[in-house]
Amino acid sequence: MTEEPVQTDSSLGHHPHSPPLTHNPKEIWKKGGRMFSVLLAINLVLLACTLVSSAAFNQVAVHDYDVFFMLTIVMLICIAWILFYLIVTAKRQNAILYKDSHAGPVWLRGGLVLFAIFTLVMDVFKTGYYSSFYNCLSAIKIIYPIVQAVFVIVQTYFLWISAKDCIHVHLNVTRCGLMLTLTTNLAVWMSAVTDESVHKSHTKFQNTTEGTHRWIMKGNLPINGCSCNSQICQIFQSGYFWLYPFNIEYSLFASAMLYVMWKNVGRLIDHHTHHIHQLKFRLFRKTFFVGIVLGLFILVSGLAVLIVYEVQVNTSGQPDKKNEALIMYYTFNIVCLSLMSLVCIGGSIVYRFDKRDMDHHKNPTRTLDMALLLGAALGQYAISYYSIVAVVASTPRDAVSALNLTYSLLMIAQHTFQNIFIIEGLHRQPPEDDHKIHPHRKDLYGLTFVNINAVSLRVPESSSALPSPLPHGQGAVAIQPSDVVQSIMVPKKVKWRRKFLKEISLFLLLCNIILWIMPAFGARPQFDNVKELNFYGYSMWAAIVDICLPFGIFYRMHAVASLLEVYIMS
Repeated sequence: MTEEPVQTDSSLGHHPHSPPLTHNPKEIWKKGGRMFSVLLAINLVLLACTLVSSAAFNQVAVHDYDVFFMLTIVMLICIAWILFYLIVTAKRQNAILYKDSHAGPVWLRGGLVLFAIFTLVMDVFKTGYYSSFYNCLSAIKIIYPIVQAVFVIVQTYFLWISAKDCIHVHLNVTRCGLMLTLTTNLAVWMSAVTDESVHKSHTKFQNTTEGTHRWIMKGNLPINGCSCNSQICQIFQSGYFWLYPFNIEYSLFASAMLYVMWKNVGRLIDHHTHHIHQLKFRLFRKTFFVGIVLGLFILVSGLAVLIVYEVQVNTSGQPDKKNEALIMYYTFNIVCLSLMSLVCIGGSIVYRFDKRDMDHHKNPTRTLDMALLLGAALGQYAISYYSIVAVVASTPRDAVSALNLTYSLLMIAQHTFQNIFIIEGLHRQPPEDDHKIHPHRKDLYGLTFVNINAVSLRVPESSSALPSPLPHGQGAVAIQPSDVVQSIMVPKKVKWRRKFLKEISLFLLLCNIILWIMPAFGARPQFDNVKELNFYGYSMWAAIVDICLPFGIFYRMHAVASLLEVYIMS
């Protein structure tokens, strides 16, 4: 059998301690191992999707505890594999020769830990809630949140210490283990999204019989003959529903990090971008605070709007209050989206004058970020276009309809402009790269601040280096004061542009946080405004919103992580 050379990243060097650039015969079919792990993931996702969607409706004889049983089994398998990886695979000699500096940055892992903490609190509330019915419920409903808590703890520790690993032993086992863990997170995400969506549907349409669900019973409705009448039971129930958004984001964050690890299995890389992480804390201290102040103002205003909106919309028997709440909600979002769109356009214009080179190195993390941004935006695009069609084709047209139309159009524009700004920022090299590639460019680095009236500056005629004081008459040419002023003014413009980009990134980051909080914690104008509901009907419109809105919510949180990366790269 002939041996094939290992496929390495172009423009990357060979590590001095790496194994010879030939495949072990057992690993010669690299794409075969990847394909098997992908097929495993596809089958598990389809099985989970089938069970979760079937258990959501009364008409299908699949119960929620069937889903819990399946998720419990796969989580236990994932826990076993993670422990095997940490104890056996990672301890093998020459197992981890490389670290991907782009994968698992500290702010992403910190966000994962934060979401993990709230997920653990949710599991405590869920265990307490189901324990209230232990006499009339299947035991799997109590076991499931306990196993999920163990899974979250083990997985979070695993991702914290191993997110950057480029493993070179047990390749196929590691690929399959990573894909199994990734699809388990996606299955948990689908379960949580369905759970929350059905709960929101019951909350908004308590008197609606069409599309009755069995997955969640709201309030004091009986569960298999049991009622949640005690105060502690109701606290547990409402508590874990409010914590679902954190569990949803945790599953998606973990899935993204696991995918990057899967791409890095068997990868040979060179350490050429460590300076990015060395600069992050120093760069945080060099900012104007205009973006963060304006962003915090938007954030606090959005929280106030959300509270008032929820109070007025849930006031029964007062349609005028609901219309006022919708007008307030749409007005705030129109202002916020307009500012974000203008800022993104301004940032894209500034990029036209940015002299930093584009980064063309292979980067699985950046590729995934781009795919998730573009893919997740499709959910909000779909809702917006459905709303536009419903508003334009319906009569009569009132103020709420006009605001809804403007809101939908601006949502499409803002997603487009923000994606362009983020993707272009992710492809820029950090400031230090320009200095290393062009060490003699005076328009970027090497400034000398002098008293022009006190010092005579001269440089050799044949030199392009920085100006230096030389004795007169030694083959030197005097530099005019205007030349010195010009050499100082150009870098100031460069510095101003980069600070402007950092301010834009901070502002957009905070705006995306509030635009994540509002739909994630209860704001559903898609159901409170009955225009689309009457136009499409309950079944169709509920399906559109329940499928597309989770992607729109995830887009906001993923945009926050990407904007933080753009801020640091600026």
